Order: sequence, then structure tokens, then C-alpha cells
Amino acid sequence: MATAVATSRVVAHPPAMGTVQPANASAVPSAPNDAGPILQAGGAAEAQLIEVYQLFGRGETQQALDKARALVKTYPNFQLAQLVYGDLLATRIPPNTALADAASLARLRGNPTLTELHEESRRRLQALRDRPPPGTVPSQFLALSQRSRYAIAVDASRSRLYLLENTANGLQLAADYYISVGKAGTDKLVEGDARTPLGVYYVTSNLDPRTLKDFYGAGALPINYPNPYDNMLGRTGSGIWLHGTPPEQFSRPPQASDGCVVLSNPDLKQILRKVQVGATPVVIARSLDWVAPPKVRTLAEPFETALSAWLQARSGGNEERLRSFYATEYQRASRRGPVTVPIDNVLRQELATAQGRSIQLKDTSVLMWHDKRDTVVATFGEVVAGERTGRTRRQYWVRTPDSWKLFHEDILG
Repeated sequence: MATAVATSRVVAHPPAMGTVQPANASAVPSAPNDAGPILQAGGAAEAQLIEVYQLFGRGETQQALDKARALVKTYPNFQLAQLVYGDLLATRIPPNTALADAASLARLRGNPTLTELHEESRRRLQALRDRPPPGTVPSQFLALSQRSRYAIAVDASRSRLYLLENTANGLQLAADYYISVGKAGTDKLVEGDARTPLGVYYVTSNLDPRTLKDFYGAGALPINYPNPYDNMLGRTGSGIWLHGTPPEQFSRPPQASDGCVVLSNPDLKQILRKVQVGATPVVIARSLDWVAPPKVRTLAEPFETALSAWLQARSGGNEERLRSFYATEYQRASRRGPVTVPIDNVLRQELATAQGRSIQLKDTSVLMWHDKRDTVVATFGEVVAGERTGRTRRQYWVRTPDSWKLFHEDILG
């Protein structure tokens, strides 16, 4: 092993930190020296790996070797950790005994597995260098009901899944994890294109790992791809899950799935304890834009104005005004599936329900997606004045040049 890994130089090249500067360090970002504690809440294995990098970067080679040895003992299937451990062992071999022949070197440099491990290492460190600014949230989260205790945001460019906790003080970053996406990248369009979809989704179920093949590891969380916006754009495919890895594999290369989002099993187990079926949103983006609360309020105002006007049109019995909020392709779905409902029937039903009474919204979540057009996924319960209970809806709105249009809604209960 020493001969092989002596040429990989995962430790001495991309991940180098601190005072040790490899020949190509200027081309590769370094991680902050306090990266380990940041990651401890997310992935323990990754936190230990970063600590190894830091120790080596400070020139504490023996301590780094000891930590790496303990890491691979705890996680023997963690390939990147094994490679780093091998690199550290190789630093102990005198130069005149560590030389490999030229053919072996050439084979190692072109080895796809080594290339993938280098890229995994680079992505992990990039995510530590480019931390979300304190107090910010991904721009898609305009509002989140307290019924949603957690939310998930995936940044494909950083191979990172961020777990957000919905606290009394708003969304807070609880932990983040390394992930893999589709072999062909993101922006799924058709069945079998090996791409991960981009958009706003919800966890639809939590599959018992005992019913799954070993390939899916500790479990699986299907999401509702294709969602109504995907359907409107003609996107196809199905079976997009957040899932784990087979027992022999700790993590996968950054682009390795058929379209799913893949985590290591220890990381997935943490996620499984947090998610709520039907209530945990999953935003998947090429790159997340983290914004401060004042920017969130600015982004939310135009849609909130439209939603308020829709409610007022219902309460005021203004049929023509109400009609102006519905797209021509409007569909309504219930547990029996989506159906195209004649708009006149929809208007009559909405006005009959309100009967001129005010409508109060509760437990409102609003998530915005920026694509070919701005879209919003709004989930809320509504109670008409004088009633004790009401319906829960999930609506999909799209911004047109002149206004917001409602093109799909699910009646959840």
C-alpha cells in the first residue's frame, strides 16, 4: 500500500493546511483551522478527517498519523480516510526506498478512483472554507411553519446537504454533510438521464431499511419529484430519494448516483431522526444563495401581496377578481390524484365556502424557486370566520410578467 499511496499525495496536496505549503497549494483552497468543531454536529467521521488534515498542516505528523489510524479503524470502509492514512504512512518512508517505476506512477495518476477521491477531498474542504454567513438562510426559504421542525437544503456545487432547524428565532443551521449527486450532474429533465433534479420538494415517506436492498444502506427518504412545476415543464422520471450507501462503501464520489442524493450511513441516520414525512421541505440547488432576514422579507413581499389579494377576492365575493389569479392550466389534486377542474366550478366552490367571511391562514410555509420563471410553493391551513376547522392546501404559483398565477394545488386535508 505504501508504494501506491506515496504518489497519491491526498494529504500533501489538495487538503494541506496551516503552515505546510505544498508545491501546488496556491491552486487549492485551504480550510479554516477550526473546521473540526464546525463539523462535529454533522458528520463525526468527517470531523475526524479534517482534524487529521489540520494536524498535518501544522507539521504534527505523528499526531496526524495516530488520528488517521484511529479513524480507519472506526470506519474501515471510508476510502478517503484510508488513502489519507496511506499518504501519512508514506511520509515515513525514506525517499530512496519509496520510488516506484515510471509505469506505475503513470497508472496511479490516471486511476479514476484516485481522481474521484481527490475530488471528494476537495469538495469537503471547499465546504469548510465557504461557510454560510452567520444568521443567513438559503434564499428559497421565505417562511416556514413551526409544524416543520427541520428543513433540508442541498448545494450540489459543494456536494453538501445542510440541515436547518426551525427554532423560535427562525431557521438555524444545525449540521451539514457531504453528499453525492447524479453521475451526469444536476437539472434532471428525463427518465434515466442520471441527473439530480433541481427545485423545491417535500419528503413523502421514510422507507424501512429492512425492506430495501443493501445498496440503499441505512434507509431512504423519497421526495415528490416530479412536482407540479416539473410536470408543467414536461420533466419525467421518478424514484428520487435521499438514501445511504452499501455496507462496503462509506461514501461515494461527488457525482456517482443515478439521480438520488446519497449520504454516508452514519450521516443519513442523523437525518432520519429529524425529518417529518410530508412536512420537511427539501431544496436542491446548483448553488445555494444564503441571505439575511431583511433580504428574505424583501423577497417575500410581492408574493405575500398576491396571496393576500387572492384571499380578499374570495372573502369579498369578487368572482372576476378571483378568476384573475388562476392560470389556464390550473389543476387541483387530492388523494385520488390531480384533475383538471373547470375554473367556473372552482370559483363557485371558493366563493360558496367563504360566503363573504374573512379567511385566516395558519401554519404557513412559503418557498420560492428561481428557474425559467419564479415559482412559489405555499403550504397553509385556512379557517373561515365562524368555522372551527378548515382545509390544508399546498399551492404552486408562477410569476408572469403581470402577476402571480395559481397553477396547481394539493388539498392535503
